[in-house]
Amino acid sequence: MREVRLRTTASLRGTPALVLSAWRGRSGRRYVVGIHELAELELDDMGEAVVMAVRRDSAGIGELIAVAAAGSSPRERLTRNWIARARHGGATEMHVHRLAEDEAERCEIVADLHVDRPMDQITSVAA
Repeated sequence: MREVRLRTTASLRGTPALVLSAWRGRSGRRYVVGIHELAELELDDMGEAVVMAVRRDSAGIGELIAVAAAGSSPRERLTRNWIARARHGGATEMHVHRLAEDEAERCEIVADLHVDRPMDQITSVAA
């Protein structure tokens, strides 16, 4: 898997541009994401999405630390523990993909972007 940085510009009304990027999964599929700080406050408003915890090296190259599917029900929401463990793994950014149609597609994306490291246990959304 690898990140492909996307160029964005300010909107016509002068608002700041969204910071976007994309990740290619093992399948070759591309997933466009919005880049956010790794912040607990955003979890409550997350909704249905695929969330990636990312850290950057000194050259600015992104590395996936963990990937999880988040849903709208309390059982499916990301927990603050997920954020804490991702942060402990060195993540500083949260990449959010909101274009999956349903829970099944979110699970497929998580599998396509699966991280092969000990941090895999934090991919669960259950508390």
